[in-house]
Amino acid sequence: MFLILVCADTHLKKPMYFFLGNLSFLDICNTSVTLSTLLHTLIIGETLISFPLCIAQLYFFISFTGTEFFLLTAMAYDRYVAICNPLHYVLIMNRRNCVLLASASWIFGFIDMLPHTFLISQLSFCEGNKIDHFFCDALPLMKLSCSDLINIEIVIFIVGPFVVVIPFGLTLTSYMYIISRILKIHSANGRRKTFSTCSSHLTIVILFYGTIICVYMRPASMYSPDEDKLFSLLYTALIPMLNPIIYSLRNEDIKKSLTKFVTMNHARGIS
Repeated sequence: MFLILVCADTHLKKPMYFFLGNLSFLDICNTSVTLSTLLHTLIIGETLISFPLCIAQLYFFISFTGTEFFLLTAMAYDRYVAICNPLHYVLIMNRRNCVLLASASWIFGFIDMLPHTFLISQLSFCEGNKIDHFFCDALPLMKLSCSDLINIEIVIFIVGPFVVVIPFGLTLTSYMYIISRILKIHSANGRRKTFSTCSSHLTIVILFYGTIICVYMRPASMYSPDEDKLFSLLYTALIPMLNPIIYSLRNEDIKKSLTKFVTMNHARGIS
């Protein structure tokens, strides 16, 4: 629904909504990739998945997740320019630059995960082939393998900072400048209105990074397969469903567009 609104309503042809459209499409893709196995198991009762299909699912999942790191960073930069440099916002966040930022997010997200996926596809699984998860994720596959994981760990050590640390650092930097700018506004009403333009994105960033940390950065002593599946379900299903709701609740443009869309379709149904 959110993606349809962004594509159909001319009033939503702004950089922020362009990135939101990309995020909505990304959420749809990621949810389709990860939950397809779970739904197939629940409906058909089939719990088997071929190894090539498992590796394909792993690649698309981690690529979509990597893309989201970069895309959230681009969205944070958009909010930084809008709040800290509003007079040059239209010039900086023009259509060309928005397309470049979004395209770079998708390209880097998919290229960076190729070495990781290739090395996992070369692992040997000599002690069993049962994954304690509802989709093919890297950690369950690595725990199942009896191969030496040193090469994969080196790749993660090299690629990890570029995919996770640098985007997080840039996002954090953007919000440090944003908060600093908001605190300089004298009126409470002005501070509240300005913060409301980025609060939805900030909420999504906190939810996304929070669940990623809970799944992949917990100490080994705290690892639990059941908790792993629960947190994975949160950021592969629940958070993508919450993203449009979070933006819709705080954004008047989206509320108006949604009301207009519902009214038009209701009128067509009556006629």
